[in-house]
Amino acid sequence: MQGLVTVFGGGGFVGRHAVRALAKRGHRVRVAVRRPNLIPELRVMGDVGQIELVQANLRHEDSVRQALQGADAAINLVGILYPSGPQSFRSVHEEGPGLVARLATEAGVARLVHMSAIGADATSDSRYAQSKAAGEAAARAGFPGLSIVRPSIVFGPEDDFFNRFAAMASVSPVLPLIGGGTTRFQPVYVADVAQVLADLAEGPARAGETFELGGPTVYTFKALLELINLVTGRNRPLLPVPWPVAGLIGAVGDIQSAILPMPPVLTSDQVRLLKSDNVVSAGAQGLSAFGVTPTPAESIIRSYLWRFRNDGQFAVALGEGA
Repeated sequence: MQGLVTVFGGGGFVGRHAVRALAKRGHRVRVAVRRPNLIPELRVMGDVGQIELVQANLRHEDSVRQALQGADAAINLVGILYPSGPQSFRSVHEEGPGLVARLATEAGVARLVHMSAIGADATSDSRYAQSKAAGEAAARAGFPGLSIVRPSIVFGPEDDFFNRFAAMASVSPVLPLIGGGTTRFQPVYVADVAQVLADLAEGPARAGETFELGGPTVYTFKALLELINLVTGRNRPLLPVPWPVAGLIGAVGDIQSAILPMPPVLTSDQVRLLKSDNVVSAGAQGLSAFGVTPTPAESIIRSYLWRFRNDGQFAVALGEGA
């Protein structure tokens, strides 16, 4: 087997695909997560003994140090969409990446890859975007050869975007068109992102560079909801939700996330984030730098959103013919 790669957050949506990509290339993979007992299935993504599950928490220095021992490369994919208990933007997005970077340098790790997000901006009104920018800065300070990956919204069978709104369409008579639906997105396929992460973990050629990853098509939020309607066959009306109303919904979500053990529909910080486009910057390096042809969302989401149709896999969605 090839060198050892530690993947922090390897049990998450993007992490699972990154672990699979690394295992296919023959790497030993150490998956560092807070609760390794919840992801035993990751062991079978590789040969016997190829994938190791360990406990690590970016808020606990000793666990991070142990997870990095003997690693040739490391990938940090840990992130949250909203704060919950001790998992705050500051601890996860800012302090965590800095800690991983510092300890990776101390451990002699040759390559470190950090996944941030398009829109990371210290001057943003969104606390999420601010914390992502601060995390990049902290990680770069701790590991000068850091490679940074900033994806747009990532789609795939377990994604939190298409699945969320498709599920909403299956129970709600309308879909919310937040802010009029003009915000632009550039969805990128999770397997394409995983290939980039694996490439960066393998060699130093791209050390110190930043990449923004987006798919082949830029959509408005309205166009994405229309696509979900098309694929699921639900054809739900799109209800415009002005920004002030979205802000009130977000405020309720803030309270919900603080007192209930379930994800909120929307938080006030997410409302602020939705006011900015989430697309690859002009001139930014992206998938083409790795020879990856971006995968269209339309060619993939039909393969997993069928379960939200009225008759499941036996239903015919709009635009598919009889």
